[in-house]
Amino acid sequence: MNLLEFEAKAIFAKYGIPVPHGETVLTASEAQAAAERIGCAVAVKAQVAAGGRGKGGGILFAETPQEAALTAEKLLGDEVRGFKVRKVLVEEKLRIKRELYFGVAVDRSSRRYVALASHEGGIDIEKVAMATPEKVFSFPIDPLYGFRVHHARRIAKVLGYGGRQMTSLSTIFLSLYNLAVGQDAEMVEINPLVETVDGGFVAADARMVVDDNALFRHTDFRERLFSEERDTLSPEEAEARKTGLAYVKLNGDIGIIGNGAGLTMATLDMIKLRGGAPADFLDLGGGASSEVMSQALSLVFSDPQVKAVLINILGGITRCDEVARGILEVKQRIGFQKPIVVRLMGTNEEEGRRILREAGVEVLESLEAAAERAVEIAGGR
Repeated sequence: MNLLEFEAKAIFAKYGIPVPHGETVLTASEAQAAAERIGCAVAVKAQVAAGGRGKGGGILFAETPQEAALTAEKLLGDEVRGFKVRKVLVEEKLRIKRELYFGVAVDRSSRRYVALASHEGGIDIEKVAMATPEKVFSFPIDPLYGFRVHHARRIAKVLGYGGRQMTSLSTIFLSLYNLAVGQDAEMVEINPLVETVDGGFVAADARMVVDDNALFRHTDFRERLFSEERDTLSPEEAEARKTGLAYVKLNGDIGIIGNGAGLTMATLDMIKLRGGAPADFLDLGGGASSEVMSQALSLVFSDPQVKAVLINILGGITRCDEVARGILEVKQRIGFQKPIVVRLMGTNEEEGRRILREAGVEVLESLEAAAERAVEIAGGR
């Protein structure tokens, strides 16, 4: 679960991490009033769950309250990185001396948290790590021993700080680690972590991803997850949440439906190998019924980017004839809004293929052939 910036900053503040003085507003007039209360130049920031908001025009600056109102009016109702802006955060514009990066994330390969720090704050840390890995300091955290003061001070020294600044910075590092553990976060980061002209440190931006499997311990997160006011999910992802489907929206034009995460990932890889671009990851799970297949197809059809759909089913618990009936149910109810290609293997595969072929649905036996055909259709061939 991705928290919006203002939500993450509220939690940061509870853990003692300095954040800019700011207010979240819904209208231009509220933005003007907030800027008047703040009493200095402000940043007006679109509250959407997307990275690169600055590059996407989602972070603007205003010198006066009147300008803050105009800026908020420009952002509210607009789209940033494909997400509609319903709220903006109006906060003080910081006087920046230097931008740093600090984050705590789960390293799945070592099954532990890792602390990450860099002098290169304010830009994509992934690009920094790939282009100049020596600029990113990584500190694996022993899950039994934890992250201690001497660890935090060591990182602060690596970033070039000593004395009181080292103490202030290490305190922020420790607080962020405690936050990650306490809130069951998969990742928390401050980018940029700003050194101001007066020598202090402030979290200019905040990002936080909470483990969905831990939401039973955080009822406030669960309630907000399905709130209509939240705009952290695409319309397709929000609908998938309601139906219980495992769905992630991607940027391609070939809809993907599979049963099992590994099989679905392999299908995405095969589409890429054949020169196509997946539009989604949609996993039906291990025992998908005709009703679930009907919901999945309707969901994928709703994505305007999709030009073709590839359904890849390996029948074990899932019966191929049940899947076939689910596909035909969609055809009878709403019709095939996009061309589909089906690959069926496993339990009752012969019956499933017969049902689909008699209905005029294209069915192939190998994943390679099915992927190639889907790419051809999406390319207009």
